[in-house]
Amino acid sequence: MQLRIERLGHRGDGIAPGPIFAPRTLPGELVEGEVTGDRMAAPTVIEPSRDRVKPECPNYDACGGCDLMHADDAFVGRWKVGIVRQALEARGLPAPIVGVATSSARSRRRAVLSAKGGTVGFHGRRSHELVDVTGCRVLVPEIEGALPVLARIARAAGSARTELSLTVIAGRNGLDVAVRGGPDPSQAALTDLTGIAAEADLARLTVNGELVARSRAASVSFAGVLAEPPPGGFLQATRHGESALLACVSKALGQAGRVADLFSGCGTFALPISRRAEVHAVEGDPDLLEAAAAAWRHTKGHRKLTTERRDLFRDPLAAAELSRFDGLVIDPPRAGAEAQCRELAESDVPRVAGISCNPLSFARDAEILIGGGYRLDWIRVVDQFRWSPHVEVAAAFQRS
Repeated sequence: MQLRIERLGHRGDGIAPGPIFAPRTLPGELVEGEVTGDRMAAPTVIEPSRDRVKPECPNYDACGGCDLMHADDAFVGRWKVGIVRQALEARGLPAPIVGVATSSARSRRRAVLSAKGGTVGFHGRRSHELVDVTGCRVLVPEIEGALPVLARIARAAGSARTELSLTVIAGRNGLDVAVRGGPDPSQAALTDLTGIAAEADLARLTVNGELVARSRAASVSFAGVLAEPPPGGFLQATRHGESALLACVSKALGQAGRVADLFSGCGTFALPISRRAEVHAVEGDPDLLEAAAAAWRHTKGHRKLTTERRDLFRDPLAAAELSRFDGLVIDPPRAGAEAQCRELAESDVPRVAGISCNPLSFARDAEILIGGGYRLDWIRVVDQFRWSPHVEVAAAFQRS
């Protein structure tokens, strides 16, 4: 069957009339292949788009880590801006998008890899099989070059049948590796793991939350403030993406002197903001909060930073509690922050910097804020995952 691709879906697949989904195709292309149900699993491109390019990664055909490397950067940027615009327009909201900030190739400093047997990498496209990602165009060279070491760690920490998860961060002092899954290592395995960590000069190695080796602080820099996240802790995927988001947050907050940072993590925004403003960081994970507090205690010249452990999904800050702040940062997980935004809509906080990794939940939360009297001033799309369908946004809201 031959089909003409009309558009891309939110997961990056081409969509032809029907709808029929065809992976790794682009709008306007004529494709041919066998259709099963609503899917052409292996399309052959008969008439390619002008936006099509040759993928530079040797793993692209098999690996499921990237979905859009066959499209040029300008197309991907326009498409991601379009995803955000469509999410907002579907709710009748303005979409004042001021541009897109795209991280470069080989810039992913934090990656969650899978390992099984002797293979370390990402899962294949719609598959449970692992693909070795040697030569990956996404990972920073420090992580890509350490794949053989990570394979040794996986073999020592697990079994040939058990799939492990390896969260790897390329930090200021070297690699921080957190292994999860599989059995707790035996004494012999711990000896092997300690030796591997020393030989590879890892900053830190943990297995199932237990420290195996630590040669020095596994620290990262948040705009010059050093912090040590807990093993496997969340971190913005690229340094460029973090800088772009922080610049947006700073612009949105303006001269706010008392700031609340909700879903604060280990201080990505709270620590740099504390240079000029008092900050109250709120987060549900105590380990992340302690990392932020410890970093602040070892930093001179910053204003007061306080922390609060709180489940903002079940127990959001009430409008009355928010009244003591003149600026707010909110950076929730993919589900968004509906309950918190309903309280925020009833508050009188004048400035809000909104960060989101899901345009759909962002649009829902923005609708709540706008309905409560906020104005959406501008949005910037931030693309830390440049060849994936993942889209992040930073936005500025002000009380009208």
